[in-house]
Amino acid sequence: MDSKRYAGQLVFGLDIGTRSVVGTVGYKSGNQFVVIAHRVKEHDTRSMLDGQIHDIHRVGETIADVKAQLEEVVGRPLSEVCIAAAGRVLRTVTTHVEYPFTGDQEVRQEDIYGLISAGIEKAYQEFIERNEEDDFKFYCVGYSVVRYYLNGYLMGNLEGHKARTIGLDLIATFLPDDVVDGLYKAVEIAGLSVSSLTLEPIAAIQLAIPERFRMLNIALLDVGAGTSDISITNDGCILAYGMIPIAGDVLTEVIARHCLVDFATAEQIKRDAGEMEMISYMDVMLLPQTVSSKEIKEVTAPIIDDMAEQAAEKIKELNGDKAVSAVFVVGGGGKMPGYTEAVAEKLGIAKERVALRGEEVMQQIVFEEDVKKDSVLVTPIGICLNFYEQSNNFIFVSFNGNRIKIYDNNRLSVGDAALQVQFPNDGLFPKRGKALNFTVNGKQRMARGQLGEAAIITVNGEAADIHTPIHANDVIKVVESTAGEEGRLMLGTLAETSESLTIYVNEKKIIVPRFASVNGSLQSNYYEIQEDDEIVILNYYTVGQIIEFMDVVLDPNMNLYVNNKLADRDTPVYENFSVLWTLETLPNAIDLWQEGKTGDMDLGDEEDTGENGDGYQSDAAGDGSEVKLLPEKQEITLELMVNGKPVALSGKDEYIYVDVFEAIDFDLTRPRGKSIVTTLNGRSAQYMEPLHSGDVLEVYWKS
Repeated sequence: MDSKRYAGQLVFGLDIGTRSVVGTVGYKSGNQFVVIAHRVKEHDTRSMLDGQIHDIHRVGETIADVKAQLEEVVGRPLSEVCIAAAGRVLRTVTTHVEYPFTGDQEVRQEDIYGLISAGIEKAYQEFIERNEEDDFKFYCVGYSVVRYYLNGYLMGNLEGHKARTIGLDLIATFLPDDVVDGLYKAVEIAGLSVSSLTLEPIAAIQLAIPERFRMLNIALLDVGAGTSDISITNDGCILAYGMIPIAGDVLTEVIARHCLVDFATAEQIKRDAGEMEMISYMDVMLLPQTVSSKEIKEVTAPIIDDMAEQAAEKIKELNGDKAVSAVFVVGGGGKMPGYTEAVAEKLGIAKERVALRGEEVMQQIVFEEDVKKDSVLVTPIGICLNFYEQSNNFIFVSFNGNRIKIYDNNRLSVGDAALQVQFPNDGLFPKRGKALNFTVNGKQRMARGQLGEAAIITVNGEAADIHTPIHANDVIKVVESTAGEEGRLMLGTLAETSESLTIYVNEKKIIVPRFASVNGSLQSNYYEIQEDDEIVILNYYTVGQIIEFMDVVLDPNMNLYVNNKLADRDTPVYENFSVLWTLETLPNAIDLWQEGKTGDMDLGDEEDTGENGDGYQSDAAGDGSEVKLLPEKQEITLELMVNGKPVALSGKDEYIYVDVFEAIDFDLTRPRGKSIVTTLNGRSAQYMEPLHSGDVLEVYWKS
């Protein structure tokens, strides 16, 4: 075999049809596609029915014969081939998905990827739900974004825009495993490997409806021998794919029964009827017969009418229950006399709007051989042209030790492989730990959990991410992402706990921190908030708490006053209240217990309170006398046992429990458990409790 030189890379395309195998070899030169050779061989037997391979070996032998003829012309061996699957077994799912943001946010590429992933995942789930009774395993062989939405409005490209919500409409296409395997096995028998795989309706539309025409609402009707494939375009997109399981073979079968001949003879009669007035043939009894083309047309007319009606109904269904503006018909079955007129009538459009497409769409196709440019060539050449658009085929990769088959659109990434094996989408991205929910003063609050670690991804041992491209035989390993720590929050980190109360004690301004009550119990700032805690930030102190906070010891005979009214240690003290303790008895004081107003101070009675314009007592005793406090105490040192070790506290005259944290190694900023346990002499202790020499304390984290 002589080796010949060509200006471009040779592309070998095979249209493996129900009646025949069509092989085309050519190359691209500028904007033109040059067809070097084109060969057709019909199946010797009905080894294919309705676009489905029934006898793999016989189909493989036919492919090998076509391959050998083409190799003779091109002068070199052919080892790789582009093929297409029939639309008979193609299933599609159209779905809509939206993703809301928490506020106006700039749309990034990863947001779009996540949106598409969610759309494919939703389409796959919808497909599974619709086909629960199917025993076949289906593969998602491709998807197409029909349109994007930004805040509910159509948008050509989302990236870079600010949005509250983004969405898309998406078409996902599915093929059963046995269809793909049958095609692959047939070409392998012929000594070929698949370089790209597409769908017949996609291949046909590649040539018949160029992108510049896809703004129009057009249907492509590819009528073969076993199936009629349909594609719908509008607004620059391919909106839908479909199929009806009826085509040229139905006519052949009617003719075979009418003329009492085998299928091959009936096929010849069907072809001759379009070119001759009278057709001669031999019936199964080996008797010579003749039939007029008029008789054949009369016999097949009802079938053509039925085919046209089914095609029109399917077109309307795919186009939203309305007719398209025009129909382009390709394929050998579309050449039947009266077919295009019948389709136009069923759609209710002008007959000129339904037409065969052949030479009209092949202006950029150059044939080196003398070949008639008609509708039969559209799909085979479209298969070749599709190679330049996207080199689609199935490849095998290893995903976490499992060998998987995935449809290659020449843009495959780790994310696509993960979708194929239904790896959980949230397993690829860091997960947040469980949120902590609680209330503060009756209002719902939440502390978000921490982000965990992203999935650890490698491709062939090298670090990768979900966008890393993958190729045949790649080894992909994905360690699922982890969830972060649950939401945690110390009481003291709440903004409200940093607020304070201003009160006046014996004419001195005192600022005290607010107390927090958790589920009815007072807690310190070191308390770790728990799920569903009800937190109330108290807006008052009791007199007893003020005395404890100021670390003073009062004479038991002291009289206690709040806003010049007789009080006790449980009387509440609010913002700007005045507190007085004295051995004297105020002449104008009112006994709160007698009035029954404990906890309900009257701030508006200046005559009774004796307050000046600043809101505190101007006369400590009410009669000009001085307040008598116990003598100021001297600094002392306490000797304690803390967690089994001696600890000395010094520098103060009195000590409370929280003072011990300054003397021990206990990091409050790095929690090691759910809460802190504090004990004093074997019992639970409060942070404000006084300490004495010899006390035994324990402080530790509770897990």
